[in-house]
Amino acid sequence: MSAAEETAGGEDMPWGEVTPEAARRLLVAAVDAFAERGYHATTTRDIASRAGMSPAALYIHYKTKEELLHRISRIGHDKALEILEAAAGGPGSAAERLADAVRSFVRWHAERHTTARVVQYELDALGPEHRTEIVELRRKSDAAVRRIISEGVRAGEFDVPDVPGTTLAVLSLCIDVARWFNAQGRRTPDEVGELYADLVLRMVGAQK
Repeated sequence: MSAAEETAGGEDMPWGEVTPEAARRLLVAAVDAFAERGYHATTTRDIASRAGMSPAALYIHYKTKEELLHRISRIGHDKALEILEAAAGGPGSAAERLADAVRSFVRWHAERHTTARVVQYELDALGPEHRTEIVELRRKSDAAVRRIISEGVRAGEFDVPDVPGTTLAVLSLCIDVARWFNAQGRRTPDEVGELYADLVLRMVGAQK
């Protein structure tokens, strides 16, 4: 599934805040190119060609290829943080909130797997300033999940001797969905979300 098809599917349009239309077309083309070829192997000409535009047109909206990657990464990480913080601050027990966080986070990585691969796996291609910004967003996402697990331990719901390590394992498990998910596979994003929520609750020793 291409980034354009991801954009067309569902109500959660991932690039609605990118304007004008030409800038959005270029960004979606960049997502597809980066996902298929990798950031370093992709040229600005590749991106412009996929968008049906001239290479010169790209520079009207983005100064560099790295600026395009940063925009993609920022939007994706903002969405990830929104999902996890909403679950962390939501109602219910720690187990219910952790299951909700994992279910929603996994579903996003499955539904937007092309976009998510770029967002999650091209971090090192960012310049130092932009990389620092994105790392801070990742730190906040980590903190949201760590908060839920810590609260579950304090409440006696979870048996977790290493909260930071378990938090890393939970996030890594969810993020990896973007790498292998196949839209033509036998599991839907919702089904994968449910499976992973159950696996994570078992991982933390959630009391049934």
